[in-house]
Amino acid sequence: MAGRLYLCATPIGNLEDITLRVLRVLKEVDLIAAEDTRNSVRLLNHFGIRTPLTSYHEHNKIEKAHRLAEQMLAGRDIALITDAGTPGVSDPGEELVRICCEAGIAVTSLPGAAACITALTVSGQRTRRFAFEAFLPRDRKERTEVLQEMAQETRTLVVYEAPHRLLKTLQELYEVLGERKISVCRELTKKFEEVKRLTLKEAVTFYGEHEAKGEFVLVIEGKSREAVRREAEKSWENVPLAEHMALYEKEGMARKEAMKKVAKDRGISRREVYQSLLQDGV
Repeated sequence: MAGRLYLCATPIGNLEDITLRVLRVLKEVDLIAAEDTRNSVRLLNHFGIRTPLTSYHEHNKIEKAHRLAEQMLAGRDIALITDAGTPGVSDPGEELVRICCEAGIAVTSLPGAAACITALTVSGQRTRRFAFEAFLPRDRKERTEVLQEMAQETRTLVVYEAPHRLLKTLQELYEVLGERKISVCRELTKKFEEVKRLTLKEAVTFYGEHEAKGEFVLVIEGKSREAVRREAEKSWENVPLAEHMALYEKEGMARKEAMKKVAKDRGISRREVYQSLLQDGV
């Protein structure tokens, strides 16, 4: 029978944040695939785990994934761990999962720490709806496109950033998103854990004057739906109402339904739409 892939969440800082199930599985599997074997050896040694270790990282993620899949098809059980947190979330593990799924290999996730969720829960921001962006793209064009998409996002936004790029990213966020609430989470679960609840402008000022140290997770307020509505209404201001109606009717929408849509787009009542159309003889 084929083996199984176990996605094992490891601590993002505090070593006590590892589950008993993860510890048991790491001892029982035939092989552990790790993003950085040097980091992982220290973790495994701390818990007295002697299971063989192999590297699986960004630079070998496709070739190595196929080799690991072959081993699992031959009956070996393999655990995947990342440097910190849950494998498959913003790391090469997603490729191994995809290849295993395509090969019919069973994949099991052992839940545990995740920096994005940890930051979100302590941020003080809205948590019912959120969008996880991980690290923003390095490519300038792609980065600009992502930032512009984020500017229109009404869900709470979660972004990872390294200390040496933090100020630049905060400046870009302020420039594109405008003034928003932001929770700057640093060194989560570690000795010097810190959460600064600021505005983007305040964050730019603070980190322009203070050196950023540690790993950061940024939790940013989403755009208000009221602002989205106002912008949508404003975008129709220069479009004649009759032309607005015609756009929906050309799509095959019934007149009554088109009037309802036009009224919603413009933030007015359906009666006002009807009266305006009468006056224009449409």
